[in-house]
Amino acid sequence: MQVTETKNEGLAREFKVVVPAALIEEKVVAKLDEIKDQVRLPGFRPGKIPAKLLRQRYGQSVMGEVLEATVNENTGKVLNDNDLRPAVQPKIEVTKFDEGGDLEFDIAVEVIPAIEAMDFKKLTLTREVVELDDSKVTETLERIAAAQGTTAPLARKRKSKTGDVVVIDFLGKIDGEAFEGGKAEDYELELGSGSFIEGFEEQLTGVNAGDELVVKVKFPEAYGAAELAGKDAEFDVTVKEIKEKKPAELDDELAKKLGQESFEALKDAIRKDYGREYESVSRQKMKRELLDALAENHSFELPTSLVDNELEGIIGQIKQAREAGQEDDETKGKSEEELTDEFREIAERRVLLGLLLAEVGRKNEIQVTQEDVNKVLVAEAQKYPGQEQQVIEFYKNNPQALQALQGPVYEDKVVDFIVELAKVEDKTVTVDELLKPEEEEEAPKKKKSAAKKAPAKKDAEKKAPAKKAAAKKPAAKKKAD
Repeated sequence: MQVTETKNEGLAREFKVVVPAALIEEKVVAKLDEIKDQVRLPGFRPGKIPAKLLRQRYGQSVMGEVLEATVNENTGKVLNDNDLRPAVQPKIEVTKFDEGGDLEFDIAVEVIPAIEAMDFKKLTLTREVVELDDSKVTETLERIAAAQGTTAPLARKRKSKTGDVVVIDFLGKIDGEAFEGGKAEDYELELGSGSFIEGFEEQLTGVNAGDELVVKVKFPEAYGAAELAGKDAEFDVTVKEIKEKKPAELDDELAKKLGQESFEALKDAIRKDYGREYESVSRQKMKRELLDALAENHSFELPTSLVDNELEGIIGQIKQAREAGQEDDETKGKSEEELTDEFREIAERRVLLGLLLAEVGRKNEIQVTQEDVNKVLVAEAQKYPGQEQQVIEFYKNNPQALQALQGPVYEDKVVDFIVELAKVEDKTVTVDELLKPEEEEEAPKKKKSAAKKAPAKKDAEKKAPAKKAAAKKPAAKKKAD
């Protein structure tokens, strides 16, 4: 094999490779000899087919296999011999080959740059710590009591108010004609629940049991049933009864109903849940601080192909959101050229951080273990109650999806490694300070803020079995998204 380097500019490398005809012929003969005992032709015993006839029948297919294997094998050898790590799959172009002649092909590849990581011991990070009081636990217990409560007829007559349950009969009409799904009897509607279309529940607030009224509403333009979308409707409503909600007693019985041994055990479980939640938020904030510091303290040439791929992924998800009517205000109305200019810096930041973290992980032999994989699989499966096994099977049968799931795990392990080396200072904050939205914190640059809002490429790659569709509600109960 003859190798000539034809380009060495920045991270771009190109090579011309010539494989002698004699070597190609040697491989073809060896391959034909390998298959001769497996081939069956009428009139010939296995292994006794003449070489000339074997070549006539199978020479072309064998030649194709040999050429593909030769190109792959020699491409790998060129990269290894030159100590090159491709950033993306090398581009291969066969420039010359005639049977009986030399094989010539070109290799074009962008390589991963040399990356010198900073001394992580010089980093100082802030870890926000919350001193949890019982106010949040009390709020949660009150919500649980309300959710587990019962309804009972009013102790004394009064008008309905938000939070009450009204028992109603209703009949919906459009232009005086009843429509399908717009009728129900003895329907229990909680006022303020938002389960009916906008304006319906508000008109039933402040009524008495026994009242008959006409509720006038307009179906949303984006309503699920096309025949009702955007239309004015009237509902003949009879208020048959008003009930008030009574919260459940906060006691051991409630706790056992929720799977806890006692009321104290329930409170402890809630307290631990909050602790884990706040710890997770604190970790994410410290991770963002770390990534900002890493981006600020590292600069190296980036493979153009990786930046272009990342940028394409970002803009692709913006387009998908646009088509689904879910686009962020800050990108609405912008052309692809404008989006490209705006998000290129973000794509570059992601590629820089991705390469840096990968290099730190490689040099320090950080790996995702099978135990790590099992944990993330279980966590993902738990998001789909009743379909856990299906989710696990989905990932086991889809290596690309599983790899996308493992990516964040690897990143977190590298981040944890860096945090262990850095100086971490604990800062006690209130719950409100910890959970304060980012835009309320000290003015970040617009580009930096956009980077956090830009769609993540890995999210687009990750797919899981869909949850079961919810049962359809009557038309009057549907709510616009």
